[in-house]
Amino acid sequence: MSLNLVTVCGHNTTMLKHMLNHYKDIVDDIFVVAYLHNKNDGVLEEIKKIVSDIGSDIYNKIVLEPFNWEKVTSLYNETISKKPDDWWIVSDDDEFHVYPFELDDIIDSCEDTGYKFVTGAFLDRIGDGGTFPEINDDSDIWKEMPNAGFFRYPLSDANPNKVTLMKGKYNVVPGQHYVDFGGEKTSWGTSHPKRYPIEKNFTQVHHFKWDYSVLERLKQVSKSKLVESFSEEYRKMLSAIEHFNYRIDLSEREYMFQRVDIPRYNLYSYWPRLRKKITEV
Repeated sequence: MSLNLVTVCGHNTTMLKHMLNHYKDIVDDIFVVAYLHNKNDGVLEEIKKIVSDIGSDIYNKIVLEPFNWEKVTSLYNETISKKPDDWWIVSDDDEFHVYPFELDDIIDSCEDTGYKFVTGAFLDRIGDGGTFPEINDDSDIWKEMPNAGFFRYPLSDANPNKVTLMKGKYNVVPGQHYVDFGGEKTSWGTSHPKRYPIEKNFTQVHHFKWDYSVLERLKQVSKSKLVESFSEEYRKMLSAIEHFNYRIDLSEREYMFQRVDIPRYNLYSYWPRLRKKITEV
């Protein structure tokens, strides 16, 4: 039994190197799937170099346009199913999990008690002054985006829940928000017999989505007619950001922003309150 990382990457590789470095020392293997717009998509070479620099290879690649969230989900599920008895960290390339104690201890506890998956929720990462900083491969992203908070859900009702760790024999739903057990049964709800208790661990998913490139992506998706609910979510966020002069209002109490410039679980003091807020939704 091994611990593996799977991520699907395309469009933008800004955070990929930072994300792989975040996980590489705690996993046994890394599975990167490249999602390309066309056969000549230049992002493929960028992904190859980043993955090669950590001593790995691209596991799989597909070419598909327009972008399809359901296909992304199937890529995650197809990959983890290759090793159904292994444990998998499921993470988009801008998601950085932080746990309260060693992952090996969580997995051992799951194995001993029969739990099959671990959950958590987003913490949005923002630059000083509520800005969206430009990030490169040499950036210390925890220092460049030192403010952790929770503004996406209050602004747009976006689902904050994430499956962070799971057995490969199960599937995830789109967005990796819940485990899919088949027959329209998911892990949605405040408790599930196969979920590691959230009182012991509710993973912080530090979401480094909010760099300089996010504004253009918000504008593009807001205009899209492909997934109307997703477009509406982005329109709400973009409107709020425009209203505050293209920044996030860090002083808004509902967003619960706090400076957390290293990946340490207990530094974000609002987490117990936020966990209660999220899990009672």
